[in-house]
Amino acid sequence: MNRIRRLCFLFVCSALGIMAPAHGAGADTAQAVLPVFDAHLHYNWEPAPHMPLDTVLSLFREHKVTGILATSRPNDGTRALYEARPKDIWVVPFIRPYRVRPDIQTWMNDPQTEELIATEFKRGYYRGIGEFHLTGSAAEASQVKNTVEFAVKHNLYLHAHADDEALEILYRHSPKARIIWAHTGFSTEPAKVEAYLQRYPGLWCELSYRYGITEGGKLTTEWRRLFEKYPERFLIGSDTWVNERWDNYGNIMATYRGWLAQLPAEVAEKIAFRNGEQLFGR
Repeated sequence: MNRIRRLCFLFVCSALGIMAPAHGAGADTAQAVLPVFDAHLHYNWEPAPHMPLDTVLSLFREHKVTGILATSRPNDGTRALYEARPKDIWVVPFIRPYRVRPDIQTWMNDPQTEELIATEFKRGYYRGIGEFHLTGSAAEASQVKNTVEFAVKHNLYLHAHADDEALEILYRHSPKARIIWAHTGFSTEPAKVEAYLQRYPGLWCELSYRYGITEGGKLTTEWRRLFEKYPERFLIGSDTWVNERWDNYGNIMATYRGWLAQLPAEVAEKIAFRNGEQLFGR
């Protein structure tokens, strides 16, 4: 393959999210589409799911999503996904402390939250609590502290949509907490993200809606360095919090594969799916 043809080929592979073969390899040695563990998925049932269960499972198969961190509002959607027990899709269920959307603003001060979490936990298959939302000093609430302590006691992960201050408060509640940081602070400076990774060994960064990872489709220097230095500490997710995210699911996964293809294969695989498998023990 001459240089011009190869450049065109690599461009198409990147656009489609396909891992291109090494230089000099034939097309028949190209790697398969990178599997994905979707570490931020909502299958909300308020008041009804946007897509029926069979359609959702087919969507995962179509885009080679082999595992999901499943949450929903209320938890009916999560239970439906887990209890379907699809053989080819690994469902990791988390308890969401919300019944209806307004709970996002009030869960940390609602005495019913503890009952909700305890009741769901009795089902015996949940691996974590979240995604929940926290901003600033709201994380100081006794209900939040109780949730962190419950998670640590029962070996559960926390999936926290938190700003920097709230993240630090969660770890003050318990340094033993294991937290998946939804959106990695959205715009927290990469240097500060690295400082958190060094300070908190029980922190993993989930990258949906994360600003600044790429410029014009190309990985930035700062984020490439972080991914290559801490490949075990990052996860990717769709964050299907509104119907439009479901309708755009394939494009979301293709965008991830586009920049993952710019990393060394071992690093890309860890971020795409191996870290999820490692965390939850598949």
